[in-house]
Amino acid sequence: MLCFRLLVCCLLASPLAAWAQQPTQPTAPPLEKPQSKPQTEKPETVASAPQLTLAEAIRIGIENNYDVRLSQQDVRIAENNVTRGNAGQLPTVAGNFTRTFNVNNTRQQREQSNPVVINGGRANALNTNVTANWTIFDGLGMFIAYDRLRALEQSQRQLTRATMEETVANIMDAYYAVVREAGKINSLEEALKIGQARIDLTQARVDVGVAAKVEVLTARVDYNADRSLLVQQQEVLKTAKVNLNNLLGRTPSIDFLPADSIVVARTLDRTTVGQAIRQSNPRLQQAKINTQVATFDRKLVRASRFPQVDLVGGYGLNRNINNAFLINTATGSVLGSNVNRVYGPNYGVAASVPIFDGFNRTRLEQNARIAEAQSRLALDQTQLQLDAEAEQAYAQYQNRLQLLELEEGNILLARENVAIALERYRLGLLTPLDLRVAQRTQLDAEVRLLDIRYQAKQAEIVLRRLSSGLVQQGE
Repeated sequence: MLCFRLLVCCLLASPLAAWAQQPTQPTAPPLEKPQSKPQTEKPETVASAPQLTLAEAIRIGIENNYDVRLSQQDVRIAENNVTRGNAGQLPTVAGNFTRTFNVNNTRQQREQSNPVVINGGRANALNTNVTANWTIFDGLGMFIAYDRLRALEQSQRQLTRATMEETVANIMDAYYAVVREAGKINSLEEALKIGQARIDLTQARVDVGVAAKVEVLTARVDYNADRSLLVQQQEVLKTAKVNLNNLLGRTPSIDFLPADSIVVARTLDRTTVGQAIRQSNPRLQQAKINTQVATFDRKLVRASRFPQVDLVGGYGLNRNINNAFLINTATGSVLGSNVNRVYGPNYGVAASVPIFDGFNRTRLEQNARIAEAQSRLALDQTQLQLDAEAEQAYAQYQNRLQLLELEEGNILLARENVAIALERYRLGLLTPLDLRVAQRTQLDAEVRLLDIRYQAKQAEIVLRRLSSGLVQQGE
């Protein structure tokens, strides 16, 4: 009998007996396992808007971006400058016309005779001619000047291409930033659903008396904190859209939804990128052309030391009419009219030889040689900067690919962890604090995955821009 009583006391004191004495919790349906949304899915808290693809954004940017449009106008100017006339290879022809009218008062007196006075005497003169000048030799300077103009045009084309490459890279960066920020809103919306489920479960436990009201209040405080993050993230998304609209050269208030997700290429090779930089990078090509321009400048100064030979010719007409012309005779001065007209062609050869100009040509040639050396230094510097930028981008690219693979696996664990935590919390086997930790862990993992995917794409864009792989040659 004593043993039986001891056994009953032990059972009553055990956790199983205590659990049997608690009020029964209402049965809740199994909670849905948290799932990630596609990158391009519209967040529930974001207003509907027309979709914008990356290709369409690039097209609009190339057409409307002010930096690109200004640079394209510079190309047109450079094209217009490439003419043989601008290089001095063609003759110049000028026409001149002069017509003057005079009203003269004349007083003429010879020895002891009475003076002859003419007031208001009229005269007019006409002078017109056409002149032509053609330089046939200037130390080959005119041919050097033409090659220099062509090099300047190519330099401007490379600069415009670099501007387009950089603009496209900025557009892609801004577009994927919008995708990332929209993805963060999706993650926060999922966190809010988990927070609402926590509130509902906690309220049900309070209603049956197995939880304190403070747990519901804590759940609501955490829920409101997540809502605050969502409101802030919506502002960040709006800023990202304004930034992209600015690059596209359109009204900042235009709303849109990104239609393309962030897909990171995983096959970029360092050697291939390095070769493409040396062969195609527009900044490097422009630096190479600038060394040619500096060489042409030096040759132009040297050409100015040679004689210059011009062929000159023209046709002129000079006519002078004087209606108060005094003619001296044996008996005195007689008033009459005088018409003088000279016309006809003229032609010849003009040559000039520089002999001494205060050593200015020597000074200019020395400065041109220095500028030529500077252009080569600038070329080496550009090459070094591009190599350094490519090395940094490739290191980031490789690192982000490793992190991306890690986070893609980690996010699956985080989502499964939240699903298990929710179910355990529904069964009363998990504390609210542990559920909150699991929820925050998933949210942090979602944000890290979005950031690392975006950073990997940034590094890929930089590598493609450096290797001139963003804009086709025909554009």
